[in-house]
Amino acid sequence: MSTVTRPRILVVGAGFAGVECVRRLERKLAPDEADVTLVTPSSYQLYLPLLPQVASGVLTPQSIALSLRRSKKYRTRILPGGAIGVDLKSKVCVVRTITDKIVDEPYDYIVLAPGSVTRTFDIPGLTEHAFGMKTLAEAAYIRDHVISQLDLADASDDPAERAARLQFVVVGGGYAGTETAACLQRLTHAAVQRYPRLDPGLIRWHLIDIAPKLMPELGEKLGRSAQAILGRRGIEVSLGVSIEKAGAEEVTFTDGRVVPTHTLIWTAGVVASPLIATLGAETVKGRLAVTAEMCLPGHDGVFALGDSAAVPDLAKGEEGAVCPPTAQHAMRQGRVVADNVIATLRGQPMRPYEHKDLGLVVDLGGKDAVSKPLGVELRGVAAQAVARGYHWSALRTNVAKTRVMTNWLLNAVAGDDFVRTGFQARKPARLKDFEFTDAYLTPEQVRARVEGAPAEPS
Repeated sequence: MSTVTRPRILVVGAGFAGVECVRRLERKLAPDEADVTLVTPSSYQLYLPLLPQVASGVLTPQSIALSLRRSKKYRTRILPGGAIGVDLKSKVCVVRTITDKIVDEPYDYIVLAPGSVTRTFDIPGLTEHAFGMKTLAEAAYIRDHVISQLDLADASDDPAERAARLQFVVVGGGYAGTETAACLQRLTHAAVQRYPRLDPGLIRWHLIDIAPKLMPELGEKLGRSAQAILGRRGIEVSLGVSIEKAGAEEVTFTDGRVVPTHTLIWTAGVVASPLIATLGAETVKGRLAVTAEMCLPGHDGVFALGDSAAVPDLAKGEEGAVCPPTAQHAMRQGRVVADNVIATLRGQPMRPYEHKDLGLVVDLGGKDAVSKPLGVELRGVAAQAVARGYHWSALRTNVAKTRVMTNWLLNAVAGDDFVRTGFQARKPARLKDFEFTDAYLTPEQVRARVEGAPAEPS
């Protein structure tokens, strides 16, 4: 007696792209039409654009961690772990579970949405001494660390140490770096008022970027406006500058300046997840080369999207243009990929992805913001209303929306608090402790494992 098995759909990654894909598959597929499995180390979706507000304490960590297990109506199996290799020929995904066990997960259709990791360079001391801003744990740790610098400076009688504790360096003039510097500067500016022994003038924030302009995507005028806002707040913006080397107590800039500091936050861009390199497929600047339908050419049933895929940007109408790695594209790509997976299952034609960018929003904290919705340039309170309105509406659940709105209202009425939890005080929390980029297999190791000769990562 033969057993008929349902097609197996494997979705890798629980970011904007992966979660949108899974939820649409659940809504549009009949229960007996396919089995859906989601591979993710954490059973929540992180709303990444609001991470700087967690670091500054405006939002609680739970507010932007949207649980994937909260609702009983979803039927997707969640596999707790990280994908470390994919064998396209055998249709097997190699997963390292959270118990550190390596398992082979077979599939009929795979949706690759593993996201991105922090882009680093071969800079001496960078990964050992810099903090990242890609995870919830990093944001919570940075908040504790920044407040602890005020405490340590207040406790010190050494003027040099005190000055070093109160200098902070953020590398990266994109959205993440600019918002991180702006939000944390507001935190330290408010907090120092509660430290009578500290001179507020000693607190110095540096925002540096190798690019010639701050957030060039905003355009010339808004970019200058954002830089002016930061300047009025006392944040020193240096463009055309990067890090030459980093140490535990000082950072050397490429222009020769040496800044005594215990806080280096690195947000200088992202690159595709190392998982993509395990496929041995064609890439475009590290992102998987896919068609407008987000299919991998030459491999049936393989789809890729989000930060790890070079999805053609048809809305631009320019040859070779690809969609930027933003949340608005990832969410919409997730829905289109789900539709295309279902179309493939049912023998129907797929549709290409096309979406015109809705604009950009940059929340600088308080009443400061710059936004460009649908090409309209806004500043100040109007820009802040648009920025927060966009983020609030993009949150996937009503519970998350309620938590975020409550946090915003509470912060507006009661102001900041300056409590550090100390939960991770004695644990390492630099870049090298969160990215786990050495956990992935090579294409040869993946092949050897699937063929029956397991090979551990080098």
